[in-house]
Amino acid sequence: MTATTETPSLEAERSHREVLTALSGLIMGMFVAVLSGTVVSTSMPIIIADLGGDQSAYTWVITASLLATAVSTPIWGKLADLLDRKVLLQLALGLFVVGTAIAGFAQDTGMLIGVRVIQGIGAGGLMSLVMIAVALIISPRERGKYMGIVGGVMAMATIGGPLLGGVVTDAFGWRANFFLGIPFAIVAIILIQRTLHLPKSTRTKVKIDYVGAVLLAVGVSLLLIWVSMGGNQFEWNSMTSFVMIGISAAAIIGFVITEFLVEEPIVPMSLFRNRTFTLAVIASISVGVAMFATSVFLAQYFQLARGATPTESGLMTIPMVVGQMGASIGIGALVSRFGKWKGWMLLGSALIVAGVSLMSTLRYDTDFLWVSVYMVVLGAGLGMVMQNLTLVVQNDTPVSQLGAASSNVNFFRSIAGTIGVTIMGSVLATQVTSHVKDGLASFTPTSPEEVSALQGLAGGGVPHVSELPDAIRVIVESAYGHGIADVFIIAIPLAVLSLIAIAFLPNKALSRQTHAEKLEEEAEQVAIDLAEAEIAAPVSSSVGLVEGTDGEASDEREPVDRERGRAASGSAR
Repeated sequence: MTATTETPSLEAERSHREVLTALSGLIMGMFVAVLSGTVVSTSMPIIIADLGGDQSAYTWVITASLLATAVSTPIWGKLADLLDRKVLLQLALGLFVVGTAIAGFAQDTGMLIGVRVIQGIGAGGLMSLVMIAVALIISPRERGKYMGIVGGVMAMATIGGPLLGGVVTDAFGWRANFFLGIPFAIVAIILIQRTLHLPKSTRTKVKIDYVGAVLLAVGVSLLLIWVSMGGNQFEWNSMTSFVMIGISAAAIIGFVITEFLVEEPIVPMSLFRNRTFTLAVIASISVGVAMFATSVFLAQYFQLARGATPTESGLMTIPMVVGQMGASIGIGALVSRFGKWKGWMLLGSALIVAGVSLMSTLRYDTDFLWVSVYMVVLGAGLGMVMQNLTLVVQNDTPVSQLGAASSNVNFFRSIAGTIGVTIMGSVLATQVTSHVKDGLASFTPTSPEEVSALQGLAGGGVPHVSELPDAIRVIVESAYGHGIADVFIIAIPLAVLSLIAIAFLPNKALSRQTHAEKLEEEAEQVAIDLAEAEIAAPVSSSVGLVEGTDGEASDEREPVDRERGRAASGSAR
C-alpha cells in the first residue's frame, strides 16, 4: 500500500523539478553543438575562399563532419547500451569542443577537413546520447512538452548562431567563430556531472564490434569519395572508379554479414523486423537530405547567388529557422497534450515535398518574399517530422535496444544527408561550371580587373562574389542561383518516398512509461523469476524423495498421482 501511495508524488516530482534540472546539462550540450555549427555556416564561403579551396573542398569540409557523425552515431548508441551514459556524454562533448577549437587554427582546407572529422565524432555522440538520455527520464507521452523547451533553446542557437557568426566574421575574422562555444561547453560538462542521474546499464559484459565499425567506415567513406571525385579527379568508367566501387561494396556487404554474426552488433539486424523502425529509417532518408542540403546550400545561395555578406546571410535564414523551430515546439506540445502524432507527421512530410519542390525553382533574382515562404514551408515540414521520427521509434522499441534503435535512426538520416550533400555538391560544381561557361561564352573583358577575375574563375576556386566586376558578378550569381536550384530536384523523389513510408507507420499510442521505469520492471521480473526458480527447485527434488517412501508419504503422493493421471488421459483423448 505504501508503495502505491508514494508513486504519484514521486512521479510528479520527477516530471517537473528533477526532469528540468536533469535537462539543463543536456540542453547546454546541444546548444554548444548547434551554436558551433551555425556560427560557422554563414562564413563558410569566406573560409573556403581564404584557404584557397574549390567547390569540392567546400563540400568535403561539410561532408567530413557529416560522415564522421554518421559513422560514429550507431557506435555511440551501442556503447550507450553497454557503458556509463553520463561519461559517454561528457566524452562526446569534449571531443566536439577539441575538434572545433583546433579548426580555428586551420591553415588549409586539408587540415580543416581533418579536424572536422574529430568534431563530427563528438557531434555523433551528442546527437545520439542526448536523445537516449531524454528517453530514459521522460515518457514518450510527456516528451513533447519537454522537447518544446529544448526546441526553444535550440532556436536561440540556430537563429542567433548565423547572426552572431556573421557579426564576428565581419568584425574579427572567421577564425574567432570556432572559439565561441568553448565557455558554453565547459558549463555543459559541469552541469551534466552535477545534475544528470541516469540508470546504470544492466549489461555486465561489454563487447564492441570493432570489425563492423571498420568495415562501415571504409565502405561509406570510399563511396562518398567516389561520388565526390568521380568525373573530376578520375573518369566514372576508369579503373580507379571500379576499384573504389568494388572495395566499398565488399566492405558494406562484409559489414552486413558481420552484424549477423557478432554478439553485440553496431546495427542489430533484428531491428528491421520491427515495422516502425524500418519505415522510420526509410522516412529519415529524405529528412536527412533536405535538412543537410538546406543548411549547406542556403549560405552559398545567399552569399554567392545574391551577394549577401555573412551577417546578411544569417538574417536571411531566419524564416527557415522560425518555420522549423516553431513547428517543432508547437507540434511537440500538441503531441504531448493529445497523444496524437501521425496526422502531424503526414502533414509535415507533405510540407517537405512542397518545400524542396519550391526550392528547386530558385533563381538569383527570385523575390526574397517568395524565398522566405519556401523556407518557412520546408522548415515547418522538417520541424514536424524530425523529432517525432525518433519519438515513435523509441516508443516501440525494447529497453535493451533503446540506444541502438535511437542512434540508428539518426545514423541512417546522417548517412542519407551525407551522401545527398556529396552528390548535390558534385552536381552543383558541374552545373555552376556549365552555367558560367555559357554565360561567358560571348563575354569580352574590357579591363584588367575583368581579366584578373576571369583568371580566378578559371582556377575553379570559390569566388569572393562581392569583389568581382559587375558584369562578371551577375553571370556568377546567376550560375550559382540556377545551380543550387537544380540540386534540390534530387530531393523531390526522396521526399515523396518519405511521405509514403510515414503513411504506413503503425499508429501506436504513446506510452506514459519512461524507459528507466521499464528497466526497473524488467529487473523486478527477473528477480521474481529467479525467486520462483529457487523455490521450485527443492519442491521438485522433494517429490522424488517422497516417491521413494511409504506410509504417510504415499498419502501425500496420491493427489499428485491423480493429477498426473487426469493429464495423461486428457492428452490421450
